[in-house]
Amino acid sequence: MPPAKKKPRSYDPAKIRAAVTAQFGHVADAVRDLTPEQLARPSGLGEWSVAELAAHLAWIADSLARGLDRPPAAVPELAAVEWPFATASLAGRISEAARETLTGAPLPELYERASAALAEGLATNPGSRVLDLWIGDMTLADFLVTRTVELIVHTDDLNRAVPGLDVPLDRQALAACTRLLADALAVKAPGGSVEVRVPPFAVVQCVEGPRHTRGTPPNVVETDPLTWIRLATGRTDWATALDGALVRASGERADLSALLPLMG
Repeated sequence: MPPAKKKPRSYDPAKIRAAVTAQFGHVADAVRDLTPEQLARPSGLGEWSVAELAAHLAWIADSLARGLDRPPAAVPELAAVEWPFATASLAGRISEAARETLTGAPLPELYERASAALAEGLATNPGSRVLDLWIGDMTLADFLVTRTVELIVHTDDLNRAVPGLDVPLDRQALAACTRLLADALAVKAPGGSVEVRVPPFAVVQCVEGPRHTRGTPPNVVETDPLTWIRLATGRTDWATALDGALVRASGERADLSALLPLMG
């Protein structure tokens, strides 16, 4: 008999809303103090400057607020765990949106406007509301979980692009980001032969093959949350993480290089 389909992970809606709000606030505080020289630096993301990365982060909140302004869709088409695989097709459109956002107003004004619109939208809409989105219709609750990924990943990008910058990572946002990307790996490579551990936030089993039932599994991958997020989003590669002792992998099936990144 095949194993039962795993029930999707659930997230505390109040904690996710608080995490999205907190992480966006951390970014807004940091961007406000960036100098013109810092904003002109390369972001490390294609041709984007730090200013364009900062504009994209403002757009993340603003686009969510604008999505809440549109009439709701009928039924969700996409679950949170499916979202990472749908992002690649929108890369060009999102890049253009970031540039358009940057020309709309000075960054501090963009953040102030987006923050106010986000707060109002979250205060007046239930998690069950279905948003009409570029990527596919999603419930607000699920889409907010994906916003933790966008905010954490790009906050880390910002920190790495600007020497000395240390924008805090909200713990709840970091946890949700880690868990969603770990669950996406299990969706991409279903099975039970490899256990992937990202303490203290996530443990998933994946990859077809013999399933262990007790004791230490024969194939184990373990890493920290930021390294996992960078691997899952293509910010670092498997070989580099292994060489730097940022990933510990044991067992003949514990090579995830062919499965990563999950999203770019």
